Amino acid sequence: MNKKIKAWYFSAPDKKLGYGDGRDIIIGETHTISNRPMCCSCGLHGSIRLCDALYYAKSPYLYRVEIFGKINQKTDKLCGQSRKYLSGGIDITSVLMEFSRWCALQVVHLWDCPPLVLKYLKTGNKRTRAAAARAAANSAAAATADAAARAAARAAGAAAANLTADDYAAAAARTAAHAAAAAADYADYAADYAANLTADGFADEYAAALEKQNRKLTQMVMKYFKEQGNET
Repeated sequence: MNKKIKAWYFSAPDKKLGYGDGRDIIIGETHTISNRPMCCSCGLHGSIRLCDALYYAKSPYLYRVEIFGKINQKTDKLCGQSRKYLSGGIDITSVLMEFSRWCALQVVHLWDCPPLVLKYLKTGNKRTRAAAARAAANSAAAATADAAARAAARAAGAAAANLTADDYAAAAARTAAHAAAAAADYADYAADYAANLTADGFADEYAAALEKQNRKLTQMVMKYFKEQGNET
């Protein structure tokens, strides 16, 4: 496949290529490899959907990129021989925190949410975050989608556990996954939710919830990029 594809890419915290490469990531420049690209093995990666890129994030430093040359493309990511950095390179922790709370709010009605947790999810008040995280974690266990909805709320407040900015990208991804599972009314959420959702007939509902999340996150990121003078 030889074409140019725009994608999203989260860099390592030091804004350098990993796996011993060490080249600096600079807006406007292009990195190239000589080997044939193969996802998860060799190549310059990215994801067309922002929500997919988030699941592979190692930091909150996000780039809009263009991938070209020979390309190997999978369902949620692709890699190529060349990757140009079009814009970004900025810390979107604040966006990820807001997105996490939004995801949790989409499914908060599925469980008996403690008032303190609901207040934090609506306001994002840092002074109540730690207490809200504890309240969500201590809430009584329940069946059906309640478990995933509570998990989404706990993940949204996860920064209370002294997470660094780099950790929050993973926390936001967990929030989105739990919320999507709850929105799909999945009754037995587990680490292998994707396979089980397909088997249990919830694949369409889960996909719809994830697509809704992707639209929201993309809208938030593009707005933030524009506010930072960093057009996508």
